[in-house]
Amino acid sequence: MAGFSIFSRSPCKPIYAKVSTMDADLEKIVIEKTWTGRHLFEAVCRIIGLRETWFFGLQFTNKKNIPCWVQNDKTICSQEVPKNSDGSFHFLFLVKFYPEDVEPEIILDLTRHLFFLQIKQAILSMDLYCSPEASVLLASFAVQAMHGDCCDEVGSLDLDKLLPRSVIEQYDMTADMWRDRIKRWWSRNAGQSREEAELEYLRVAQDLEMYGILYYPICNQKETDLHLGISAQGLGIYKGVNRITPRPFFSWSEIKNIQFKARKFHMKTVDKSTISFKSRETSIDSSILDLCIGTHNLYLRRRQPDTLEVQQMRAQAKEDKLRRSAEIEKLSMERKERVQAEKELKELKQQVEIMTMELLKAQDTIRKTEEANDQLAEKARHSEHETLMLYKQKNEVEAECNRLSMSNMKSEEALLRMERKAREAEILAKQMSMSLADVSVDRKNTYQGSNGTASGAMYSSQTALVLDPSWTPQMTTSGSYHQLQSMDSSQIPQHHQLSRSFHQQHQYQNQSPQYQMLPAPPPPPDPLQIFELQTIRGELEKSRGEYEKRARQFKEHLEELREDIDGLKRGDLGTGAGGGRSELDAIHQQNMAMGFDKFTTMRMSMRGTPRQRAQAFDGM
Repeated sequence: MAGFSIFSRSPCKPIYAKVSTMDADLEKIVIEKTWTGRHLFEAVCRIIGLRETWFFGLQFTNKKNIPCWVQNDKTICSQEVPKNSDGSFHFLFLVKFYPEDVEPEIILDLTRHLFFLQIKQAILSMDLYCSPEASVLLASFAVQAMHGDCCDEVGSLDLDKLLPRSVIEQYDMTADMWRDRIKRWWSRNAGQSREEAELEYLRVAQDLEMYGILYYPICNQKETDLHLGISAQGLGIYKGVNRITPRPFFSWSEIKNIQFKARKFHMKTVDKSTISFKSRETSIDSSILDLCIGTHNLYLRRRQPDTLEVQQMRAQAKEDKLRRSAEIEKLSMERKERVQAEKELKELKQQVEIMTMELLKAQDTIRKTEEANDQLAEKARHSEHETLMLYKQKNEVEAECNRLSMSNMKSEEALLRMERKAREAEILAKQMSMSLADVSVDRKNTYQGSNGTASGAMYSSQTALVLDPSWTPQMTTSGSYHQLQSMDSSQIPQHHQLSRSFHQQHQYQNQSPQYQMLPAPPPPPDPLQIFELQTIRGELEKSRGEYEKRARQFKEHLEELREDIDGLKRGDLGTGAGGGRSELDAIHQQNMAMGFDKFTTMRMSMRGTPRQRAQAFDGM
């Protein structure tokens, strides 16, 4: 029987790569041996969802502990990337190419956030020089981006994550003094979203002298120790420790091409002059060439129309910005309404307290009024009782007066009757006497004869005794009855007055206090606003005006911060390793004293023709 053996091919051991971004670490990305740097770079961009890939690159540290950029066209295994103890590769996902202006070139939020984190880390690690006043201003924007509006709930700020250690060591200030200044400027950023705060951070940072510049050690034909600074504006040559002021500087518009031959770089300018230099480390030659070519390509790309992909991203970013602006406006309106509601609630509480005090006073007044009403009611009852007694006495007096009047009338009638009877008796007596006299006269006449005088006297006496038919007895009334009537009429108004007073007090007692309610707050306005579209020229003019305004405010803020902390600077600072102030601080102070900034020094370094600057470079 013929035998055969089966050979099983063992599978290849997978290769892992760890990629650290500024936001997170990507563990164990499986790569193949045939993968180039572009394969891994695109895989990382897909994982984190990055679309503006042209700003970033992968970086590793070679065996000589020198940072190098991964070449996209070469395989990973052929680029001398050191392996970790577990056999995996470690890469950093960093910003490789910087924009000339952050605001118009960075489109998406993720790109801006990665820029913010990397610039912030470079400032804290002192790889990117930042003046003390700019450090405090940047720290205020960083805190706004991390924590939102200034509030006491955040607690103590960690200065190691906000300020460079070199800045803290230059001033005789405690940690609380630094925190107070950061909070003071932090409070000025109220209302800014995280995106706006990060963008303000980058706007300030891009004006720093060393922002966006990657330095590599080179030498010229005289073997002078120099540094090549590659930036979005061009190539700068720096001598010694001075990484702030380039001598000279070549803009990308003056550079025609860059070649690498025989371990030397050859840069040709538009006036056909050539600058030759070589790097101090051959392992970084490919990184220098890659950076120069990529930065120059981006410089040309900015001056060309946007591609369809960029146009789509700008449209999407514009929609996101409008939506975010509407949300921010809505939140702002809600915040204002909440503040207004809290203010109104506070006012209502104060008014309730005032009304409560007034209510207590009113209750006390009502209680006193009730007591007074009770007293008045009691007095009214006594008055009514006295009035009834007076009415009763009045009636009794009236009855007695009537009885006395009737008695008086009866007495007068009896008196009249008696007088009439007396008169009648007198008349009768007179008549009888007259009769007797007549008898006597007759007797005399008989005796004497005629006697006319006696007869006439008798007749007149009889006539005088005749009653006057028009005479009637006069009714005489007692004066006490009219006095009683006067007394009763004076008492009756007093009774009515007491009744009226009692009625008024009774009405006041039944009347309850009423308080006017506060008017309801007006309905909140519609939070959504209409965003008007402007023409391209209007947007450019607006952005230019905003840029000038921001630049002016930035200078004012830096000047204010500088005046605030200059008085606390330590006086015995020296430069170098033993002093608290570095050489870069001294160069920055010297430039500020002469009124130079980043762009001023750059323009000064571009004086003369490219050929003259190339000759100056060769003579360094």
